[in-house]
Amino acid sequence: MRLLVFGRTGQVARELACRAPDAVFLDRAAADLMDPAACAAAIRAHAPQLAGGGAVINAAAWTAVDKAEAEEAAATVVNGDAPGAMARAAAELGLPFLHVSTDYVFDGSGEAPWKPGDPTGPLGAYGRSKLAGEEAVRAAGGLHLILRTSWVFSAHGANFVKTMLRLGRERSHLRVVADQIGGPTPAGDIAATLLELAAALRDGAPGGTHHFAGQPATSWAGFARETFAQADLAVTVEDIPTAAYPTPAQRPLNSRLDCSALGAEFGIAPPDWRKGLAQVIGKLKENGA
Repeated sequence: MRLLVFGRTGQVARELACRAPDAVFLDRAAADLMDPAACAAAIRAHAPQLAGGGAVINAAAWTAVDKAEAEEAAATVVNGDAPGAMARAAAELGLPFLHVSTDYVFDGSGEAPWKPGDPTGPLGAYGRSKLAGEEAVRAAGGLHLILRTSWVFSAHGANFVKTMLRLGRERSHLRVVADQIGGPTPAGDIAATLLELAAALRDGAPGGTHHFAGQPATSWAGFARETFAQADLAVTVEDIPTAAYPTPAQRPLNSRLDCSALGAEFGIAPPDWRKGLAQVIGKLKENGA
């Protein structure tokens, strides 16, 4: 299957490259998401290679949650306007378009896992920018699939696991937020799911909005404890509330995602993040990180 992927160095894009090395990956030099028209033009330029069985995946995004509070306009161009332009170009060419979104489109209230059709209500600029992208993709009118996920981690780039491992080697006691609950999700599983969904869309499956996140749900503190246990680091984790760790952007307390619709429609089950964590830690050890 011929694929055009926006993103090259991000966690999901790098995992896609491992699984689909023949795909075309566009970095910022090839398609800057600050220039939505250039993103659309890139799809049109690659259209001949994608004809008769291709798809477009957007694995690129503005992911600096706190920075988005001060630069919401720029974040909205990258996360909102650019995906919309991509989706419109893909629709014009009859290409399925897959787009990665986030739990931050919800307000984090309650304790029940969020379903794809639940009302959205982002708490901050990042969530608003990602919701704008979802709405633009839907408005484009083409065959699309929006995949919301959460708490992404891998052996690449900057993420919670790598931060905890670094801090765990430096300290024996860490204070970690315990009242935000969600599903850590291995980037490798997201990549594998995107490829499976792209093939399904090309074979006539319907698109829509779906959730894909790791199970079981845990807190950041619980995620940290499991990370230290698997890495054989003797670190004591002290539970603290979100209020004790203020950040520019407000985080949702409830980031649980109901992934049952993805299983019912595509037979894709949510991953056990603990198994993915073991793989990531093993890969980091192999690389001497």
